[in-house]
Amino acid sequence: MDQSVAIQETLAKEENCIVAAQCEILLEDFSESRLLGLVECSKEHAIFIYSHRRMAITADDVSLEDIVPISLDFAVVEVSSAEQLVVVGADTRVRMSYKDEELELTLPFGSQSRLFLCEVNKAWSDVCRSPAQVPKFEWINKYKKAIKSQESVKQVIAPLEEFSNKVNQHQEMEKVSDKKGSLEKVKTSNSVTQKPKGNSSQENQSREERDDLVRSSSHTTSNKAQILAMPQFGLRDNLIKCELLKNEDLYTYLENFSFFLGTYNVNGQTPKESLRPWLSCTLKPPDIYCLGFQELDLSKEAFFFNDTPKELEWTKAVSDALHAEAQYALVKLVRLVGIMLIFYVKKEHAEFISDVETDYVGTGIMGRMGNKGAVAIRFRFHNSDICVVNSHLAAHVEEYERRNQDFKDICSRLQFRQLDPTQPPLTIMKHDVVLWIGDLNYRISDLDVDKVKDLITKNDFETLHSYDQLKRQIDEEAVFVGFEEGEIDFQPTYKYDTGSDKWDTSEKCRIPAWCDRILWKGKNIQQEHYQSHMAVRTSDHKPVSSLFIIGIKRVNGEAYKKTFEEIVRNIDKMENECIPSLSLSKREFHFKDVKYMQHQAEALSLFNDGQVPCQFEFIQKPNESTYSKPWLTANPSKGFIPQGGSMVIELEVFVNRSTAPDLNCGKQEIEDILVLHLERGKDYFISVTGNYLPSCFGTSIYSLCHMREPVQDMPIQTLLKLAEMSPNDDSSTAEKPLDIPKELWMMVDHLFRNAVNQEDLFQQPGLRTEFEEIRDCLDSGMPDSLPGSNHSVAEALLLFLDALPEPVIPFSFYQQCLECCSSGAQCEKIVSMLPQCHKNVFSYLAAFLRELLKNSASNGLDISILVTIFASLLLKSPKKQDLAEKTKPQEFFQHFLN
Repeated sequence: MDQSVAIQETLAKEENCIVAAQCEILLEDFSESRLLGLVECSKEHAIFIYSHRRMAITADDVSLEDIVPISLDFAVVEVSSAEQLVVVGADTRVRMSYKDEELELTLPFGSQSRLFLCEVNKAWSDVCRSPAQVPKFEWINKYKKAIKSQESVKQVIAPLEEFSNKVNQHQEMEKVSDKKGSLEKVKTSNSVTQKPKGNSSQENQSREERDDLVRSSSHTTSNKAQILAMPQFGLRDNLIKCELLKNEDLYTYLENFSFFLGTYNVNGQTPKESLRPWLSCTLKPPDIYCLGFQELDLSKEAFFFNDTPKELEWTKAVSDALHAEAQYALVKLVRLVGIMLIFYVKKEHAEFISDVETDYVGTGIMGRMGNKGAVAIRFRFHNSDICVVNSHLAAHVEEYERRNQDFKDICSRLQFRQLDPTQPPLTIMKHDVVLWIGDLNYRISDLDVDKVKDLITKNDFETLHSYDQLKRQIDEEAVFVGFEEGEIDFQPTYKYDTGSDKWDTSEKCRIPAWCDRILWKGKNIQQEHYQSHMAVRTSDHKPVSSLFIIGIKRVNGEAYKKTFEEIVRNIDKMENECIPSLSLSKREFHFKDVKYMQHQAEALSLFNDGQVPCQFEFIQKPNESTYSKPWLTANPSKGFIPQGGSMVIELEVFVNRSTAPDLNCGKQEIEDILVLHLERGKDYFISVTGNYLPSCFGTSIYSLCHMREPVQDMPIQTLLKLAEMSPNDDSSTAEKPLDIPKELWMMVDHLFRNAVNQEDLFQQPGLRTEFEEIRDCLDSGMPDSLPGSNHSVAEALLLFLDALPEPVIPFSFYQQCLECCSSGAQCEKIVSMLPQCHKNVFSYLAAFLRELLKNSASNGLDISILVTIFASLLLKSPKKQDLAEKTKPQEFFQHFLN
């Protein structure tokens, strides 16, 4: 997941976060996780170091700790030793220095880390090429002052001073060697050696003990200095890769390998029994294991901060249960809250794994929370590209449309960066083989519980399967188009009494269902078994497994060499003097009726009509930090097109909470010019225009209180005038304002009348289509009732509060609220000082939430859940919170819910 978005929210308008990367910083005898952002302003670059407590989705998730300017006194080199194995997939240790201060970092294996190092080197190279132009870095002073004022923030690097020593870039870069590839750790027996965080000597010992299982494969670039020195990959390299791909059949052949896929919803339990009945059920040891878990941890700490000790517990349980007749290496582990995916490979195949990448997507409330969503690992095995997805989709029988939406969101949002930065990210479907596992949560429809159990008793799974929601949705081509699933001849895997094989005897008496599924997409795949494992009783779900025999493309070395040489000879014949050119399908695009948080896309087709291949990129215009306005994206924004080839670029418009305020009042318009640049060629100019329909989402409380008509019925001049007024100035309006925005009243009133007893309110996401209907109703008229489910209205309310340009408690009151958060009387005094419309909204929302708590026995809400969700929406920092601050808004707001 790209975490640069969270960093960008902390920066000033003229500053741009080019790329972000997560790392571990070594501090004396322990390490801590940090987020690094390469920030650019006025052609100067600096590395911003942030602490973070959870996955960085918004600015609220990070806190700035230090800044390292990239100047002649800056250097970053890889730390390596002669004894240390060059292991494919190992993390990369680097030493970052500025003057006489040094910092050791560990960057996780993956293209995101490679891209970060590449961009840092590029910025460093620019400084070295112009040594006479000494950067001033005046723009970072405001951040340094803010850092110094935060006494609770521990400095990671000592305060930075004047330049002292010029670093010779070339000497340092020659020290860099590539130890990245595919495997993080090596498992030399059927137990996992964990990497200790608190003892560096133990860490070194662990490295020395690693068996020599995994070497850099021929598919993995082994010279990182070469990668880092490249501003971008050359046309020649891209053309060779393109031609090799087209002629793959000339130098590859198929060989069968066994893949064991497993999925298990563990219901927040700890391992209580051996997993061997599940993981060692095959006669022969499989070549590869890919194992997915859901609901690893159901605690609030895991839900909001992505921290859990259960990752280690379940990883060890898996390690102990792998097939005893083989040794396995742990290739990769990726987790989002309770959704975890583990990838093991047999010792003898480890060297043929390369290009390992991971990503995750949260599909929970507001599209952020990771209690639902997916994690994925993609990798290359020999010459085949494989993607494994583990997902946990929305719950409840009636929510099958929400599950469909979750699937589509995962497919569109989950992406893997490629080593070549000129190439667009890989999506799930751009792989030879896709294996999809998880608790998909599709249920049995149109049958009561007794009828379902009767069919199970008769082993009439064929009849029962005809009522399965997933089967019906696949038959309707609503989801998993092109995927296959094996015949289901085992009883439903949900829901059982924990620790037994008895169906659910609780008051809810859930209807049994095949929630846990395994599907696949691709060629040369044969399913050997598909079954559940009744002997494993830790959870209210039963684990499921499937064994696949997959034909993997292997490379014939001699044939590859012959094909490669032929391609190079043909390229040598091409005329270097030819100038690349493109023909564009159109150069003017108009987006009609753009709405808040509603995606629109237009296709721009590029055709290479020149005599040579071409490399293109959308470039920024003079005095602009990005190639487009923030509401516009070109996907991909750069790429390679062979001679006679074509590519479709999606021009996407999406207005979110950061861009909506200025568009709502007319300060900004849907209007931009894109510059499409060809390497060694000319530039093409593409016009993008559109009309935006103003929305209450992203409009201030003050403005909405002064609108008695829907926002789309208001003249744009009135909207602009209201946006420029102060919440404390009511003298300029003749008409008495509303006490609270009518749109807010509509949503809260709907929930008060219909949802006070609703289970999982503010925790279960709604449907996007229903949100769009709710938004349209609020923006264009005031109906008697809002459309959509209670969950959709609840999520719309949260999105409304999140989009306010000035939060319910204005920024100017933030510090006072934190200082008095331990005193209820002082908190009430501050609220009494708020502008009248803000005070009314705060009191109205607090009263509504207190009513919900009165019905906690039926809706399952408690004060900690509501405080955690609402405090960060009502009380936001004007700058950035440090970690100690993050609990104070919750403490403040809790006084009003007691």
